[in-house]
Amino acid sequence: TQGPTAVQRTIARVLGVSMNEVEVDVNRIGGGFGGKEDQASMWAAFCALGTYLTKKPVKYILDRHEDLQMTGKRHPYRSDYKIGFDKNLKIVAFEGNYFQNGGAAADLSPAVLERTLFHATNSYYVPNVKVHAYSCRTNLHPHTAFRGFGGPQGMFVIECAIHHAARELGVPATKIQEKNLLVNNNEFSYGQKVQDCEAKNTWDQAKQKFDFAKLKKEVASFNKKNKYFKKGIAFMPICFGISFTNTMMNNARALIHVYSDGSVGISTGAVEMGQGVSSKMIQVTALCFGLKTDQIRLESTNTTRVANTSPTAASATADLNGKALQDGCDQIMVRLKKLVRKEWGLKKKAAIHFQDGLVISGRKKMKWHELISTAFQQRVNLSAKGHYSTPKIHFDKKTGKGHPFAYHVFGTSIFTCTVDCIRGTYDFDKVQLIHDFGTSMNKLVDLGQIEGGLVQGMGWMTLENLLYDNEGHLKSNSLANYKIPDIHFVPKKLDVEYLDTEGSDLAILKSKAVGEPPLMYGIGAYFALYNAVLAYNENADIPYVSPMTTEKILMGLYSKKAKS
Repeated sequence: TQGPTAVQRTIARVLGVSMNEVEVDVNRIGGGFGGKEDQASMWAAFCALGTYLTKKPVKYILDRHEDLQMTGKRHPYRSDYKIGFDKNLKIVAFEGNYFQNGGAAADLSPAVLERTLFHATNSYYVPNVKVHAYSCRTNLHPHTAFRGFGGPQGMFVIECAIHHAARELGVPATKIQEKNLLVNNNEFSYGQKVQDCEAKNTWDQAKQKFDFAKLKKEVASFNKKNKYFKKGIAFMPICFGISFTNTMMNNARALIHVYSDGSVGISTGAVEMGQGVSSKMIQVTALCFGLKTDQIRLESTNTTRVANTSPTAASATADLNGKALQDGCDQIMVRLKKLVRKEWGLKKKAAIHFQDGLVISGRKKMKWHELISTAFQQRVNLSAKGHYSTPKIHFDKKTGKGHPFAYHVFGTSIFTCTVDCIRGTYDFDKVQLIHDFGTSMNKLVDLGQIEGGLVQGMGWMTLENLLYDNEGHLKSNSLANYKIPDIHFVPKKLDVEYLDTEGSDLAILKSKAVGEPPLMYGIGAYFALYNAVLAYNENADIPYVSPMTTEKILMGLYSKKAKS
C-alpha cells in the first residue's frame, strides 16, 4: 500500500477496534502510481477480517485477471471547452466542463476532480477562466488515483483547445503556446500567483538547445520528399503544482535513532515503490550528520514507529518526509553541539562542522563515533521525532481561492515522430526536453523518474485503450489485449537536460519533486502523431479523443473534415 495509515484506519473500522490495535508494516512495493493509495485498504481489510475470525495468518493474492478486472484505473473524462483569443493570439478566456467517470463508488474521485480544475490551464496565463467538474456514477469499478491525479486530464483539454484553434486560425499551435506562457506574478484561476516561474526559460532553452528552427526545416523537407511517410512535431510545456490539494495532508513525521556505536536508524512515512525515495531519505540523513550513507539504515514504513502518515502520493513524499527527517536530525545536532562546546570549552558562537565522519571546530577534531560514545555515557538523548508541515499553503473550497501549492515544476518537451501512411503505424524518432529539477539532490534517481514518467505518459496517450461492455465488464482484461509501453516503444533518441536553477526552499534540499510532472510530457506524443497525419491529409477529421491508436491514425489519414 501507498497509504499505511489509510489501511490501518479501514481495518480498525471494519474490525471495530481502535487504531492502536492495528499495526501496518510496508517494506517496499513493486510500483504504485496511485493505484495502491486507496484501493489497497479493501484487500487488507479482507485479510484482517479472516485473521480476526480464524486467529491464523491470512494471505490473499489477486491473479492477473482479477487484478485487471476489479481494481480502479485512471479516471476517463468527457470534456467540453471554449477558448477565445485577441488579435495577437493571446488567450483572453477559457471555459471547460469536465465530466469524470467515477465508477460505482466515490473512492478518490472528488480529490482527483479538484486537481483537474487546478491544472486546467497548464503552463498558460489565462485572465478569465470558468471551469466546472462533475463526477459521474457509472456501472464500472471505482476509478482511482493514477500518476498525475487528474492533472493530465485537465492539461489534455486545453492542449486540444489550442490545437483546435490553431487549425481554425491557420497558425502553428506552437505560436499560440509560446505567446501565452506563464511569467512571474501571473495569477492562476484559483488565486495563487506563480513565483520562480520557469515556463518561458524551459521553452526558450528547448528551442535553442535542440535547434528547433533546423528541426522544423528537416521535417518540412522530409515531408516534401516522402509521399507515404510523414513526420510530425509537437511542443508540450508543463506546469504542475506540488502539494496535496487537501491542505491538512501536507505534513509528515520521522523517527531517528543514533545508536551508541555511531550507526543511525531512521523511520519515515514514505513508501518505496521504485521512485528512489529510500535513497533520498538516507541521503538527507547522511548530509545532516556528515556521514557516509552506509552508516544509515532505513527501517520499513510502519504505523507504530511513525503514526498518522499521509499516503506516498502527490509527488510530495520526499519533501514532506525529508524535511521531517531534517527536523529530527537538527534536534539531535543541537544536543551534540552543546556537548562538543562543553567538552572543548568552546564559546557559543564557535562554528562546529560535521563532515566525513568527523566533528571539526578550528583545529580540534573528533571522530563521529567517539562523540556519540561520549554522548551516550553522559546520558544525552540520541533519539528524536521530527515533524514538518508545509508552510504558507491554504485553500478555501467555498470560494475556490487560495495558495494550495508549495511550488510548481516546469518543463518543455519537443516530440518528433514518423508515421507510415499506408499502415497507420509510427515511430517516435526523438523526444527532447528541458526540465526544472531545481537543485537535484540525486540526478540518477531523478533522471530515471523523468524517463519512466515520460514513456508511461506516451503509452497512456497512444496505446492503453480500455474497452468495456454494456454491463461494465472490462474486455481488455489481459496483457494480450491491453497494451502497455515497453522498451521497444521508447523513443529512438531521448534527451533530458537539467534547467540551471536554484530550486525552491520548500523542496527538500531545493531538489524539486519529479514523480508526477514528467507523465504530462506524454501528451505531446498525441499531438506529434496528429500533426504527422495532417502533413499527409490536411483535411483529416480526427476527434480529440485519446488514445491515438494506430487504428485511429489509419482512419484519420483517409478521413475528410466536414465543412462548417
